[in-house]
Amino acid sequence: MIYLDYNATTPVDERVLNEMLPYFSQQFGNAASAHPFGFDAKKAVDIAREKIAQKLHCEAQEIIFTSGATESINLAIKGVFEMYVEKGNHIITVATEHKAVLDTCRKIEKQGAQITYLPVDKYGLVNIEALRKAIRPTTILIAVMYANNETGVIQPIKKIGEIAKENNIIFFSDATQAIGKIEMNVKEDYIDLLCFSGHKIYAPKGIGGLYISRKNPRVALAEQINGGGHQRGWRSGTLNVPSIVALGKAIDLFSKDEDIRIKNLRDKLETELLQIEGTSLNGDKIKRLVNVSNISFANINGKMLIADLTKKIAISTGSACSAASVEPSHVLEAMAVDEQLSKNSIRFSLGRWTTEQEINFTIDFVKETITNLKITTHFK
Repeated sequence: MIYLDYNATTPVDERVLNEMLPYFSQQFGNAASAHPFGFDAKKAVDIAREKIAQKLHCEAQEIIFTSGATESINLAIKGVFEMYVEKGNHIITVATEHKAVLDTCRKIEKQGAQITYLPVDKYGLVNIEALRKAIRPTTILIAVMYANNETGVIQPIKKIGEIAKENNIIFFSDATQAIGKIEMNVKEDYIDLLCFSGHKIYAPKGIGGLYISRKNPRVALAEQINGGGHQRGWRSGTLNVPSIVALGKAIDLFSKDEDIRIKNLRDKLETELLQIEGTSLNGDKIKRLVNVSNISFANINGKMLIADLTKKIAISTGSACSAASVEPSHVLEAMAVDEQLSKNSIRFSLGRWTTEQEINFTIDFVKETITNLKITTHFK
């Protein structure tokens, strides 16, 4: 079985695993305890914070740890809405955001929030002028994903940050897919809140974080988990020290050389598959992550294609699939991709352990599978 679904989750890197293991049974202290066991645990947490802060170009005190990106998103959006409700109740986001953002926005709409869902063009990019026009006197937050999980498309984050800064609006970016894959600087991009998750970058599931700006502006959030006042009151609960250590190690392993290798493999796969009649690329070809290729296959039964391919290759579709139905992806729908093509889309996402042999096999297997399906359909 070949794994080409790294955007869904990643295996834990052995170097990450080795770094975290001692904190399960040897250095097992509670980071809030006032004795040597606790001091050792707190030191490990502080080191991890520092590593993450260096990658984001922020202060270590501006990083808090959560159970993952979904919790961070809830804290960021609900936290801003509840804290700044006297200033305004309007939030701007994008139609192609992850469901964690969209569902959170729909939740607070029921509580009085007004949400503007900006459209995107056929490449998945938001229109900057449309963003400007959407701003109201009551706008308190702009929430735009750094890189899309389905297409890999990277938004013009710095331009959006500049607009937010000019209008004294808090800017939140979901960087779950971007962190550990591209270099980012929250200060230069005027990002005030940014979330990330460990299991996308070779750390365990169940650990993530949120960057919260301490100055220019100093962001205040209404806490969503109460009890104990941990992490300066932003997020109470005993710290998951082993996974925090793992997250710090994982983000420290980011390598430009690795990106180049993955991009070359992605480009080879994409070039070959786009030679198949009726195929098309979804998303901007240039402004995207180096490991993702979202391709639609025309004139074929998408459900049968996925069923056959996943016998040997772990991939994802650009749609939500179930045994009963195939619903088009909300991301591709927002990009005005034809509904049938949307149902026939596949996301190939490569990673650290993808090999050229696996890519060669995938190319041959996809071509063979499509040929067989067309022959079968023709005789029916």
